[in-house]
Amino acid sequence: MKSNSPENINLPLDEKKRSLSVVKIGGNVIENTSELDKFLVHFSKIKGPKILVHGGGKLATQLASKLGVESQLVNGRRITDGKSIDIITMVYGGLTNKTIVAKLQAKNCNAIGLSGADGNAIQAHKRPVKEIDYGFVGDIDGVNTAFVASLLQIGLTPVFCALSHDGQGRILNTNADTIASEIAIGMGDTFETTLYYCFEKKGVLLDIKDENSVVTHINSEKYKELLAQEIIADGMLPKLENCYHALHHNVHKVCLGDIEMIQEDAQLFTTIIL
Repeated sequence: MKSNSPENINLPLDEKKRSLSVVKIGGNVIENTSELDKFLVHFSKIKGPKILVHGGGKLATQLASKLGVESQLVNGRRITDGKSIDIITMVYGGLTNKTIVAKLQAKNCNAIGLSGADGNAIQAHKRPVKEIDYGFVGDIDGVNTAFVASLLQIGLTPVFCALSHDGQGRILNTNADTIASEIAIGMGDTFETTLYYCFEKKGVLLDIKDENSVVTHINSEKYKELLAQEIIADGMLPKLENCYHALHHNVHKVCLGDIEMIQEDAQLFTTIIL
């Protein structure tokens, strides 16, 4: 994965490996107003530079229904046709993104809302058609890390929605987990990056029926053990694969858990290391 070098930012030597938090929030948090507010309070208190990444698929589906546009999903993945990309752009880049930014400003966090097209932040290509035509869905080619670093340097907190662009004038729907991962990877040359995936569970669970059965630390050996025991399976499998992709590409550590995870004194969540 290519990224534009941030070398021209000329960070002071003592800032070359400052800690950077990249946090992705899931749709269930965005959907719940009280949970979103609680999350944003925690997020605003994270010390040091930070980046937030969000989607908004459920809200886009609801708006599409109101407008009489049928949402198509194949194996849980959205087919993004011409009408859908317009709705997704409105919801992700407009309503959801600006609502989050406004709420962060109210919490004294100076945020700036962005899509991948802003500042040429995230360029992608339209996913090639194989068995399925996903439409206007983007696979990331590179992150403009110099641009992102320049925002962090002047004290802004970037808030990215799940949209990239192809450099030819087209907006592309892009997986928010992947955007968060690629931003964390890209910024790893300048910062010691930690990637947080906030979702509805407290972490990787030994027993799916027991919310407190969290596996607090996973390294490569533990990961293989949990795979063999089929504790990591189904929807958690691609999440963990994504985590290890990030760890193998310059990300310091990855954490999974609910919104309490990003508090300074949080204890019950999963930390993944190599």
